[in-house]
Amino acid sequence: MRIALGCDHRGLKLKQAIIGLLTELGHDYHDFGCYSSDPVDYPDIAKQVAEAVASGKFDHGILICSSGIGMSIAANKVKGIRAALCCDIIGAERARRHNDANILCLGEDAVEPGAAMDIVKVYLSSAFEGGRHLRRLEKIRRLEAA
Repeated sequence: MRIALGCDHRGLKLKQAIIGLLTELGHDYHDFGCYSSDPVDYPDIAKQVAEAVASGKFDHGILICSSGIGMSIAANKVKGIRAALCCDIIGAERARRHNDANILCLGEDAVEPGAAMDIVKVYLSSAFEGGRHLRRLEKIRRLEAA
């Protein structure tokens, strides 16, 4: 699986831990930044990751900021993106199985590192169920096109 990865300065530590996990799990990834604790604007990183996922070059994205809220709001402005802020494994599983989320958003200040690793694992190992959820996803796509 190819993963587009990004964070702002408040998500750097968690992003580095996730890179280790992705490597351990055998996933390919590209790090879109940021690369230091110098302040950056999260919408810039979210846009790069979201556009990379929407283009089809990456299967999924992972975005991290302090709360995960800003990244999810910004990423969801890109057509074709279904970014989900997940704070537990139930949310991560449902985001994939029911909503076909293609970007996972995390908050470094909101989730303990061990829980974040579990969330990433569940998100990446869950698949969209289709069925009744497909009908709802089509309605979301129509909202996006309006």
